[in-house]
Amino acid sequence: MNNSKNVAMAFLIGGVIGAGVALLIAPASGIETRTKIKDGAEDAGDWAKDRYQDARYRVSESGGRVRQFVTDKKEDLQAAFDAGREAYQRGKERLVRGS
Repeated sequence: MNNSKNVAMAFLIGGVIGAGVALLIAPASGIETRTKIKDGAEDAGDWAKDRYQDARYRVSESGGRVRQFVTDKKEDLQAAFDAGREAYQRGKERLVRGS
């Protein structure tokens, strides 16, 4: 996940820099250039916000699966513990009766 995050961030930074350079060297008036830069920044912000929301959803979804897994394992462990306790009690009762 960390590697894909780095790649996405490098892609975003490279895109912003490339778009900025292209806008600055393209023949256009100052107003047009500033408008293009503003639009590009807004698009980049929207893209970043979308990626953030996607990542947040995936983390939340993963957290739910982890909680369910832990709950299931806790129940399994409790059932095994209870079965062991019952077996111990039965064995203890047999020993007491056999003595």
